Amino acid sequence: MSKIAMNTALVEMDGDEMTRILWAMIKDELLTPYIELNTEYYDLGLKKRNETDDKITVEAAERTKELGVAVKCATITPNASRVKEYDLKEMWKSPNGTIRSILDGTVFRTPILVKGIEPCVRNWEKPITLARHAYGDVYKNVEIKVPGPGKGYLVFEDENGNETRELIQEFKGPGIMQGVHNLDKSIESFAHACFTYALDSKKDLWFATKDTISKKYDHNFKDIFNDIYEKDYSDRFKDAGITYFYTLIDDAVARIMKSKGGIIWACKNYDGDVMSDMVSSAFGSLAMMTSVLVSPAGIYEYEAAHGTVQRHYYKHLEGEETSTNSVATIFAWTGALRKRGELDGNKELCDFADRLEKATIGTIESGRMTKDLALITSLKDVKVLNSGDFIKEIRTTLENQ
Repeated sequence: MSKIAMNTALVEMDGDEMTRILWAMIKDELLTPYIELNTEYYDLGLKKRNETDDKITVEAAERTKELGVAVKCATITPNASRVKEYDLKEMWKSPNGTIRSILDGTVFRTPILVKGIEPCVRNWEKPITLARHAYGDVYKNVEIKVPGPGKGYLVFEDENGNETRELIQEFKGPGIMQGVHNLDKSIESFAHACFTYALDSKKDLWFATKDTISKKYDHNFKDIFNDIYEKDYSDRFKDAGITYFYTLIDDAVARIMKSKGGIIWACKNYDGDVMSDMVSSAFGSLAMMTSVLVSPAGIYEYEAAHGTVQRHYYKHLEGEETSTNSVATIFAWTGALRKRGELDGNKELCDFADRLEKATIGTIESGRMTKDLALITSLKDVKVLNSGDFIKEIRTTLENQ
């Protein structure tokens, strides 16, 4: 059987540790046997980022803007111990943060539901999609470690040299300070992306911040969302039979636990990072969630929402067998391939992405799965597979469809 051709390339961003191992397995077993894979490859592994002073991350993001679609493996965001382990020149910033800043997008994350993996929250009947703002907050922060007594200020100097100054804290001894920022333009893009996604999927949209405490920063998010909704979307939401709802983040957490799901929950950058992990874990596994960055310009970057599975990687290096869940990484590839097919009018490519997702879910629902799912499934007599065998079983299911 002839392989499926790809008219246009997509950007491929390789990653780190165990997910890098899975990345190669997925390509070898599930993609290249069926597709004339057309990608522009960027190695975003930590060693390569260090060699290039992280310029390769910027290059990958800029090329994504040109080609329109990218797929990304999980990557390491180094801390102090990683700097020592990898002998890094410096503590490089999050590659995801860099990419999101360049693309100016919103991250939408949705659990992958399979029979036999029931949510921990028993009344959740439908997926909850997290819409995460992808710019600013702690991911673009500036920090100062205060050595001793003194005064810390937040200072803004306008283009004419006029200064606005607010006292943060009068320190009596050592401490720490952090400065975060955001841009109205980015918040506006975030709002439009959330409202458009809600209309496309015909789902209610919640948005939550903590404006009662952060009366300027968080309140600015609230005001921009409200203004854009009233001006551009209120009538369209009514016609579609869906609602937009604003509340405080702590109230949203309480409400979400009692909901049936089936909604989009929009959060600021850090809130979305934390809440998407909470939702995915409650639905079953961090490795069972799709993640796509959507920019206002129509750029799409698909990725696995979890980390690099460091513990399994160290076991792999010792020659030990691992049972690592590759579903989110597979779905990153299928999402990117489907979107590439949609943009190019390549129905064969779209159909293949659908078939691979069906085969992946079908493999699990037949009782063949990785250890993390076997520990929580309600299915009986399941077969626990190692990392490579799980991917090979998906190939078998795919070929028997």
